[in-house]
Amino acid sequence: MTEYDKDLRKVENKVKGTRGEVLAVDFLKRKGYKILKTNFTTKIGEIDIIAKEKDYIVFVEVKSRETYAFGRPSEAVDEHKQYQIRGTAQMYLMFTHQNDANCRFDVVEVVGDKINHIENAF
Repeated sequence: MTEYDKDLRKVENKVKGTRGEVLAVDFLKRKGYKILKTNFTTKIGEIDIIAKEKDYIVFVEVKSRETYAFGRPSEAVDEHKQYQIRGTAQMYLMFTHQNDANCRFDVVEVVGDKINHIENAF
């Protein structure tokens, strides 16, 4: 694989990821969630979507795939990724002075046009 092919694959993956995040935001809004922030980034990591649902701040990781050929998208949220998300969530709560807020960690899987929302994923 040439460097051009590698760069093209990165761009294609970014486009697919962005599409999945847009679908996830629309899905969560339809469920009544208030979107507070998207793509919150720190030195520790990134959180795709931060939302408010009832009394919870919900940190959402979005995983997109075209098929289930390589397993469920949520399986890619391994212990290391969970650690990064938790650390980034702590930074968000600190920055927004909400250290005592109730929070939860969800995963939204996007496979093709199907969406699966896993509440309290980890």
